[in-house]
Amino acid sequence: MPRKARDFDETLFTLLKDPNEAAAYLNEHLEYEGEDKEHLFLKALKKVAMAQGFNNVIEKTQLQRRSLEKALSDKGNPRFSTLNSLLEAIGLRVAIEVIKRKTSKLKFG
Repeated sequence: MPRKARDFDETLFTLLKDPNEAAAYLNEHLEYEGEDKEHLFLKALKKVAMAQGFNNVIEKTQLQRRSLEKALSDKGNPRFSTLNSLLEAIGLRVAIEVIKRKTSKLKFG
C-alpha cells in the first residue's frame, strides 16, 4: 500500500477511536443516497470496529469472530440484534429522528 494511503488509514483509525468522530463518520454514510448505501455503511462500520480493536469489539459483543466478519462483509446483512450489539460495543446506539423534508414556499391567495 502506498505511504499516502497508509497515512490516511492511520489518521482515520485514530479519529475513529473517538466515539463522537465514529458517530459523525457513520452518520455521514447513512446520509449517502447512492444505491450502494448499505454496502458502504457496513464498510464504514467495519472500519470503526477495527479502529476500536476488533478483538475488543468481539469480546464486548460476545459474538463469534466469524459471525461478526460475515455480518460486516461485502454480502453482509446483519440482524438488528447484531448491529445493536456492535454499536453498543463501540459506544454508540441506534436513534430514530424525523426526516427533514423540503417544504414548498408557494403562497396561495
